This record gives sequence, C-alpha cells and structure tokens, in this order.
Amino acid sequence: MFLPLRRMDPPAPDSALEVIELGRMAYDDAYALQTRHQGEVIAWRSDSLRGVDARVGRLLLVEHDPPVITISRRAGARDHLLVPDEVLAREGIQVRDTDRGGDITYHGPGQLVAYPIIDLNRCGLNLHSYMRLLEAVVIATCSQFGVRAERDPSATGVWVGGAKIAALGVRVRRWVTMHGLALNVSTNLDHFGYIIPCGLAGREVTSMARVLGEPPPMDAVKSALVRELRRALPYPCTDASRVSVVSTGPAATRA
Repeated sequence: MFLPLRRMDPPAPDSALEVIELGRMAYDDAYALQTRHQGEVIAWRSDSLRGVDARVGRLLLVEHDPPVITISRRAGARDHLLVPDEVLAREGIQVRDTDRGGDITYHGPGQLVAYPIIDLNRCGLNLHSYMRLLEAVVIATCSQFGVRAERDPSATGVWVGGAKIAALGVRVRRWVTMHGLALNVSTNLDHFGYIIPCGLAGREVTSMARVLGEPPPMDAVKSALVRELRRALPYPCTDASRVSVVSTGPAATRA
C-alpha cells in the first residue's frame, strides 16, 4: 500500500524550482545539459548558505529522440540487452552507456523524462527519501489522469497492476542530483522487447495510453508532474539535523 510522504517543511515556491523544457532532444545533448546544470546548482550552494539564493534546483523535461537504450555501470547490465547493436541501429535506436544507478532501460518519443537537478542538502533529503519522493510524485501525477499506480516494495519504480509504468535512476555529486525518472505516456512499448527492462525478467511494462485506452496530452502530464514535484519538495531545510553530510564523490542509486 502506498503511503504518502510526511511533509516536514512548506512546499517549494515556484521560483525555487526552475523548469526547463527541452522538447525532443538526443540523449547525448540532454546529458551534456544535465552535467552543466548540475555544476551550476552546486555553485549556488555558497549563495544559499548566505541566504541570498532561495533556489533548490532545476527540472529538465525532455522526450528523447532518436530513441535510445541506456545501460548503467552495474555488473551484468549489458547482458540484459537482447539484440546486437546492429539490429538496433537499423531500427534507429541508439545505445549509450551511462553513469546513473539502475540497470538497462529504454527512452523514446511519447515518454516523459524528467531530470531534477536538486540540491538534496537544501531540501533535507537523503538518497532513499529522494527516491521515494520521486515515486510519490509519479503516483500523484498518474492519479490525476485516472491511472492507479503504486510502489512495489521489492523493486524501485512505479507500477500499475504489476507492470512498470515509470523507471527511476539517479546519480548524485556533492549531494546534487542528475538523471531522474521516465514515465511512459504513449511510448512505443514494443521497443522494450529488445531489453530486459531494469534487469527484471518476467516483469511487463505499460503506459498511460495502454491503461487509459488513449494517450493523455503530453503537455498536461508535464504540467501535472511539475506541480506535484513542487508540492512534494520540502522547502527550505532549516534543521541542521536533517541535512545530509556533503560528499565530494559521486553516488548512484538504482532504477
């Protein structure tokens, strides 16, 4: 049973989370933008500590085109790619190694990919609570369109009737996040047949379009997700006991 996150602070005002719409963009270009924005959000920290910058981060929204299969550094993740790269190339699907947590997944048109670049220290979140927050945001977003989604205690992500509708995978540097979540809105689910999604054999994938019988408007889904993320983010963190210890090294957590 899904239990909503207990709020400890007021929700973030709109100005605290800058939203950047990227439209349709190749994975490599979006990755470069993530890296740049992550560095900029890290640089905000000195200003926020002086009380002159109230921002907690940025949110990049994108649909990846051309389609791409991304593979994490986890041992054995590439074994979950079921066809040779040459077959995928004929289908116009790229393959990219990536530094997020998780295993293997697919991105393409019709899938809303959200990359929150968030200062977890500023929000008083650790990796576990951040992942649960992202799941809660997706569940609340789906609910607005009549899709009853839920968490699975045995597997990260968001599920509808045992089928995965959203995958999560993040990377953290100095407690500022990158990567994020991918919500299947009207995704070509056939392309997931080229992989074992997230390395979970026997688990199906689904989309909002499949559940509803027709695709909801992508712009409406984007607006709902932005609204729910702003509502869920604790802001600001003023209790030092809730602030994570800053690490200079990267960390990743699974999809």
